[in-house]
Amino acid sequence: MKKFTKLALVSSIALTTNAMAMQAMDDTALSATTGQDGLSIGIGISKVEIEKLFIHDNDGLAAKGVAGDLGFGGTGTAGAIVIKGNGQGDTATKGVVIGANYDDAGAYLLDSRNLADLVIDTDAGTGANGAFINVAAQVSGLDIQIGEIGVSASNDMPDADATSIRRGNKDSNYNAILSGLTLKTGKMDANIQLGAAPQGAMIKLDTTMVGGLEIKNLGILDNSTKTATRTAAGEIFIESIKVTDATKKDLTLKQDISIIGKDDASNGYIQIISHGGAKDNYIKGIHLGSYDRTAGAVQTTSIGDMEIQGLQTYYGAPQALGGTGYQQGAKITISGH
Repeated sequence: MKKFTKLALVSSIALTTNAMAMQAMDDTALSATTGQDGLSIGIGISKVEIEKLFIHDNDGLAAKGVAGDLGFGGTGTAGAIVIKGNGQGDTATKGVVIGANYDDAGAYLLDSRNLADLVIDTDAGTGANGAFINVAAQVSGLDIQIGEIGVSASNDMPDADATSIRRGNKDSNYNAILSGLTLKTGKMDANIQLGAAPQGAMIKLDTTMVGGLEIKNLGILDNSTKTATRTAAGEIFIESIKVTDATKKDLTLKQDISIIGKDDASNGYIQIISHGGAKDNYIKGIHLGSYDRTAGAVQTTSIGDMEIQGLQTYYGAPQALGGTGYQQGAKITISGH
């Protein structure tokens, strides 16, 4: 799948939505930059709703092997990841609902009460081609609700004389994968540099997410187990996952995000390097079976809770194999085929 193209598509949707809702920062937010040139922007969005979101893979999966082989089943026909409403709460008819996190009497909001505050400066930098734009971003805690996520056959591209640009999917060829989830975050700071990026990466996160990260109501579906008599898909349902720094209640975020250009050895890709110490994870309410969110557990087995203390990841090769040794964190790359 063309992951880079898909990521760019999702980003463009978010940027377009934000651009239509920008407003001037209030006096409190502006006081921090009084007397300085540059541009300050407050994004005063209270809620963003997306009816449906489609990520189309136009060439599908190439045919491979025979029945039973790993990766078998490809037809080379366009398919799509679909995010749509799941009939529950705010995501009853909406695939994605994003708003501010109002928990604990607004403890996770910016003082300005904006969803995000941006301070933008341009600088000449040093040497040839050293100029850059610096965007210092503060983001309120977010309450992100995602409805049902599934996979489906894509409809054909709209003809030139079509009445809209909507493509959509074939409802008759659809399988749900996730029954939905909710993410709750605390306040975050990020610094973005476009141009020379002397900070060493296009985006740098070096902040503490107050209250940590919480994922709620996560349901993973298995439609392959459905039969004539067992009509409900099997599901792993998790009530809550909380992630914080080890022995803490907050979560430290230290990440460098760069877009690497194509060279002779590889295509271009996005590189995300995460730094930081060990994390604690608490997974509450693990259920197996078929789970009805409205009525509660139906035909399920409850495993209970699971706790992971001091989880630390590493990246890099050991020195014995010619590497520079293990480094705390993670290195993730995203690219197209």
